[in-house]
Amino acid sequence: MGDTSVLIVGTGFGGVGTAIELKRAGFDDFTILESAGEPGGVWRENTYPGAGCDIPSPLYSFSYEPNPDWPKRFSLQPDIHEYLKRVVRRYGLEPHIRFGTRVIAAAFDEECGLWRVETAGGETFEANVFVPAVGQLSRPVQPDIPGQETFEGDSFHSAHWDHDVDLRGKKVAVIGTGASAIQFVPELQRQAGELTVFQRTAPYIMAKRDTRYRRWQQRLFRYLPATQLLGRLRIFLLAEYATYAMTKHPLLAKVFELRTAQLRRRHIKDRALREKLTPDYPLGCKRILFTNEYLPALAQHNVAVETRRISAITPSGVLTEDGVEHEADVIVYGTGFAATDFLGELKVEGLGGRALSDAWKGGARAYLGMTVPGFPNLFCVYGPNTNLGAGSIIYMIERQARYIRQAVEHLAKPEVSYMDVIPEVERKYDEEIQRRLGRSVWTACASWYRQENGRVSTNWPGLVTEYDRRTRKLDLGDYRTAGAR
Repeated sequence: MGDTSVLIVGTGFGGVGTAIELKRAGFDDFTILESAGEPGGVWRENTYPGAGCDIPSPLYSFSYEPNPDWPKRFSLQPDIHEYLKRVVRRYGLEPHIRFGTRVIAAAFDEECGLWRVETAGGETFEANVFVPAVGQLSRPVQPDIPGQETFEGDSFHSAHWDHDVDLRGKKVAVIGTGASAIQFVPELQRQAGELTVFQRTAPYIMAKRDTRYRRWQQRLFRYLPATQLLGRLRIFLLAEYATYAMTKHPLLAKVFELRTAQLRRRHIKDRALREKLTPDYPLGCKRILFTNEYLPALAQHNVAVETRRISAITPSGVLTEDGVEHEADVIVYGTGFAATDFLGELKVEGLGGRALSDAWKGGARAYLGMTVPGFPNLFCVYGPNTNLGAGSIIYMIERQARYIRQAVEHLAKPEVSYMDVIPEVERKYDEEIQRRLGRSVWTACASWYRQENGRVSTNWPGLVTEYDRRTRKLDLGDYRTAGAR
């Protein structure tokens, strides 16, 4: 290829997947900036007890890099993190990574056709193509509860777990019942003297059909890869069915609702507790959670589920709206991530100095989830409307990486300076996506999928096979191309 340079931000699956796609195509002029000291993204950061993935590992891995040595069907954080580090080594990405380098701003220079990227350390990098791959679930949300600073015990967000805090025999309060909490609550229940779980809305819980792979199975995966591929295909088809139910025919989701009700009846014998744990919204509206341990943990004698709203944090615990103070030695915030706050605090300026934050007022939007009018040669990975209600985001990342690679190949031509998606193309695309999302289950309740104004800016409204088709070939007719100067 030509001398087109690419700057990638982040070494999670998105950044690593994009880099590998470029490397496999023979393109070597790319740099990855990573704020931490090793690769891994969310799988490096989230080290809370029980942390793992709710997508089976045969699907939650790169299609071109299957791992026959997964210890479990649903792998835990250390194994996923190790997989990513191994992939980085295997594809020779280490020389391209600048660790300890936090990006704070990026601006496009139209005259030069370059992105100038500034870091917290005062360095400036230049590149033709800018690829922020910081993800949707990387910025923890700390809830705005009065009195948090007065609490005299230990407190932390689950994404920044304090492993130095001894929880044995303590009174522990957990605020939140999302995807992280359902994994660490069972671990806390076994350690804490008393555990109070503060729940705002009950999640839908599905059984996690997990299994530990035996040595003979791993050997089978290694020497007969088709056996693992078959398992991957089965999971893929099940996820597509679930997506179809959530976006096209909600009645199909009733099958899953019945299963969740059976699970509650099996594990929660106390009727009052079971009522607290019964969702009052359609299945799929919020993220469906997979676990075998959460419901049994809530039924234990040392656990209480509190559904009254929290009014304040006191020096010695949590105060609910009924005036009751729930004493606590430790508070764990399982309050999720700023999923709709794409790119976080990163300041990005495009043509004419326009800020991306201004372009995204009212909600983030991007053509195919990657490109924004007025921001040439910028390609988001895991950007707006590319999240999935079911299935593996790595499938989407591979398609985005393929599309970006084609754009880089086009930009490598000596007569091309930059490419900018046509506003009308992006507008029509966004209108279509939002119209389809309006018919989905994701508009039926408040969740991290939606913004306060009701716009769903996270999820993809169709099957992943549709996204594969629509991103398979870069259509230059969708872009305004500027010649080299």
